[in-house]
Amino acid sequence: MKDKALQARRYDVLGIRFDFTTYNAVMETIQRWRVNDEFHYVTLTNPYCVTLCHRDTKMRKAIEMAGMTLPDGTGIVLAAKLLGYPHNGRVTGPTLMLKACDWGRKYGYRHYFYGGAEGVADRLAERLSEMYPGLQVAGTYSPPFCAVTEEEDKDIVGKINSTNPDIVWIGLGAPKQEKWMLQHLGQIKAPAMIGVGAAFDFHSGNIKWAPSWIRKLGVEWLYRAILEPRRIAPRSKETSVFIVRVLALWVKRKFAIAKS
Repeated sequence: MKDKALQARRYDVLGIRFDFTTYNAVMETIQRWRVNDEFHYVTLTNPYCVTLCHRDTKMRKAIEMAGMTLPDGTGIVLAAKLLGYPHNGRVTGPTLMLKACDWGRKYGYRHYFYGGAEGVADRLAERLSEMYPGLQVAGTYSPPFCAVTEEEDKDIVGKINSTNPDIVWIGLGAPKQEKWMLQHLGQIKAPAMIGVGAAFDFHSGNIKWAPSWIRKLGVEWLYRAILEPRRIAPRSKETSVFIVRVLALWVKRKFAIAKS
């Protein structure tokens, strides 16, 4: 269920309600959930995910049920500009993970890392612990790529909950991680589950993260397209569809204003 305190800064982009907020506000919201013993999840949503919501009802429901839906993508920020929405730029998964690991040390946050290929979650935890001395790692788990049985899923949930985590980081990739968080909302006893996808690979060293100057320009998609063309090319097509739809909406609004 959406946090009422966030309603004032939530705006519609092609049918998806985004929280155009800041990294600090995200962490303050998670701290409020923690103090109030609430359980939520956070999605970091890009143009690919928005277009996916238009044909995948379960994905759409997963985004709608998120405690926060954050603008992870230059295309989302561009849409906000065109549609006249106030915004604070992007909030990306990899950067949010680093900031939360740093910020959470003050409050003794316990982090659980769920996702990635075999060994990736362990390497991620090790590297983050080196970067942020005093980081509390509640646990790690790299799930199998095959489907798990209901009994196996209960065992996984029990394993996670037994570590008393504050943030459970989910690195399964979209749309799998969003659907997983929806399915486990209320079962995972943590203030926040956060789906961060490629952050697991970047911060574990499994895949090279784009240089900071490329990230500041907001063109990581181009950098990743060069490194992983087969994976990124289909998503780039979806982004193009997103941009066309946003431009069409912008023209429609301009035309309506001109006629009035």
